Amino acid sequence: MQLEPDVIGGVLNRLRRAEGQLGGVIKMMQDGRDCEEVITQLAAVSRALDKAGFAIIASGLQQCIANGEQSQIDRAKLEKLFLSLA
Repeated sequence: MQLEPDVIGGVLNRLRRAEGQLGGVIKMMQDGRDCEEVITQLAAVSRALDKAGFAIIASGLQQCIANGEQSQIDRAKLEKLFLSLA
C-alpha cells in the first residue's frame, strides 16, 4: 500500500509534534517536574502517536475500498493492526 502525499504530510506533522512533546517530557523529568504534569504530557504524546497510526490504517482501508478490493481485505490482519494501537 502506498500512502497519498497528503496523508503522509499529516502523519509526519503528527509525528513531529509527538517528537517535540516527547522531548518536553524528557526535559520535565530531568527538571524534576510534578508527576501529574509529566503524565499529562506523556498521554498527549501517546494520543498523537495513536492518531498517526490510525490515519495510516484508515488511509489504507480507504484505498482498498476505493479500488474495489473489499474482498481482498484481510479482516484478521486489519483487526491486529487496530489492536496494536490500543
